[in-house]
Amino acid sequence: MKKNRKPLSTLLRAPMGAVDVTRIPSDATPGYPGKTKKDALKLTAKAGRQLGPLQECLFANGKENPNAPKLLLVLQGMDTAGKGGVVSHTVGLVDPQGIKLHAFKQPTEEEKQHDFLWRISNALPGPGIIGVFDRSQYEDVLVQRVDSIVPQEVWEKRYDQINEFEAGLVEGGMTIIKCFLHISPDEQKKRLSARLEDPTKYWKFSPNDVEVRAKWPAYMDAYSAALERCNTDAAPWYVIPSDKKWYRNWAVAELLREKLAAMQLSWPSPDYNIEVEKERVKKS
Repeated sequence: MKKNRKPLSTLLRAPMGAVDVTRIPSDATPGYPGKTKKDALKLTAKAGRQLGPLQECLFANGKENPNAPKLLLVLQGMDTAGKGGVVSHTVGLVDPQGIKLHAFKQPTEEEKQHDFLWRISNALPGPGIIGVFDRSQYEDVLVQRVDSIVPQEVWEKRYDQINEFEAGLVEGGMTIIKCFLHISPDEQKKRLSARLEDPTKYWKFSPNDVEVRAKWPAYMDAYSAALERCNTDAAPWYVIPSDKKWYRNWAVAELLREKLAAMQLSWPSPDYNIEVEKERVKKS
């Protein structure tokens, strides 16, 4: 008889209270049901087959109901942690028409004229849509903190502002899955080196990556603070060990499947007479 497994959302939830991300393993495989790496492709594909109908049902509800649920997947992590990989290998498992992807870069001049959450609000998914944020509102307590772009008294207030913002989104029918893609500095070095060995990946490398890497301890402090101060029951953080790409992709797919299934959506009822329409089609 199989042992009852805890939901992956329970196993990957960031610790409550004080957080030090450097003490959380980046190469572990919590909740992984396979025996080896070879099983990962099959398990991820299986999750994809389950995700498809769940996402389609969510999308169908959004077409009929302006108050339908929506889901937001937030991906944060150091360079090479796999934000793009998750988008390709996990989000890519479902129908793209039901996805709204936004990759946040440095704020534009227009965005700088507004509150830091303004550009986030403009990118949110609508009813029935899965939104994906490649970076997010947390850049404003990560990069801006590490590089002292704004004074400490400014970024300190943002943790509470983010919590209030996310609580409002959840109250309005949004499920938020916040994933910290957690890699080790050694694994990052391997991935950066690999990019410089492959001409097809030169475009992924930036000399600035090395400069940011030199700030690793400061970034780990900033991530620890974000996970500690914004790990609410409404919008919890999940720490995804990401040294093993195959585990990372499976884990995010499984979190998506779990959260969509928990919505317990049913297919929308038609606003027309089925039998009448069958006859009309037959005679057409």
